[in-house]
Amino acid sequence: MAAARRAYEKVWGPMPGSERAKYLFRIARIIQERGRELAVLESLDNGKPIKESRDVDIPLVAAHFFYYAGWADKLGHAGFGADPKALGVAGQVIPWNFPLLMLAWKIAPALACGNTVVLKPAETTPLTALLFAEICQQAELPAGVVNIVTGAGATGATLVEHPDVNKVAFTGSTEVGRRIARAVAGTRKKLTLELGGKAANIVFDDAAIDQAVEGTVNGIFFNQGHVCCAGSRLLLQESIAEEFLARLRRRMGTLRVGDPLDKNTDVGAINSAEQLERIRALSQIGEAEGAERYTAPCVLPERGFWFAPTVFTGVSQSHRIAREEIFGPVLSVLTFRTPDEAVAKANNTPYGLSAGVWTEKGSRILWLADRLRAGVVWANTFNKFDPTSPFGGYKESGYGREGGRQGLEAYLDV
Repeated sequence: MAAARRAYEKVWGPMPGSERAKYLFRIARIIQERGRELAVLESLDNGKPIKESRDVDIPLVAAHFFYYAGWADKLGHAGFGADPKALGVAGQVIPWNFPLLMLAWKIAPALACGNTVVLKPAETTPLTALLFAEICQQAELPAGVVNIVTGAGATGATLVEHPDVNKVAFTGSTEVGRRIARAVAGTRKKLTLELGGKAANIVFDDAAIDQAVEGTVNGIFFNQGHVCCAGSRLLLQESIAEEFLARLRRRMGTLRVGDPLDKNTDVGAINSAEQLERIRALSQIGEAEGAERYTAPCVLPERGFWFAPTVFTGVSQSHRIAREEIFGPVLSVLTFRTPDEAVAKANNTPYGLSAGVWTEKGSRILWLADRLRAGVVWANTFNKFDPTSPFGGYKESGYGREGGRQGLEAYLDV
């Protein structure tokens, strides 16, 4: 913490934005150059398929640093005043589902705005964060500007409560987010929380069914369902429900679960024994509450933490699998008749992070987007991310935005 404060006051804070931008551009280029190494390490660290690490995560990591490098010398034109100032030292705690991407979401805007950073990765996925520290050295970033500390929850609590921290950013569970909000209350520290979700993926009878099936598979089985904005509730219009589910089951039969480093793998390993136990427990509760379970007919490896893609039908809004974040490859299916009913069911959740809409009618998309209480609404796609677009939620999904111009505000004294 002392190193971060010293670097902020003596080097990084006073440095012109154009000079800070050079370092961020350099980091982005090194990430691209070492992309294969980072992708392999991310899959080893997290368990996600290598094709996701290689084709999604690492390119987005580099893109975030490129994007915010471009903002570093233009902060006076971002709409936050003529000469916005940095906050100081940012304490950041990131989760295990997208270790390096969440690091980029946090560090890139913080550095662009002139802050220094102390970041703690999740205890089960520290490897790419530690390699990123090496990349910062390779980019000749001044000492103390980025600091990586590893450890369990107690380390994160110490970071959040440290009096030298001016800004706290956390991505993770709603339960931990509440504790952090209580700890920060009354301290004048600025806080951003990106927490859990229970997104509704809404499919209307005029949607392109095969496209919507692919979007559903991507929405819930991408990254083993370890996604805060996963489309874990599928809302089908009644008239197409039977046909849609038949096609979905057929598509699930082609999914390959196994070695994350095999480029043919579609669904990788569950991150930890603890998370696997939670997924199993909630799935058993779903069956006990009367939902009908369908499991993809795939062979799971004997060693390791694995869970086959699973779909529950006959789900009601009161079922726990329809209300609680499972954070695994488990989909709950509900039906609706009218757009109003779809909106009511989609919004019937304590979360408000994301939603998806599948329809050929542009007017219907706009009508729903205006009524869905979700920070992000995707139309005829799902899990599409871009560094220029803000991301964040409502209700128990947290507050504040990361990404885009709006992501700068969290790290400026405005």
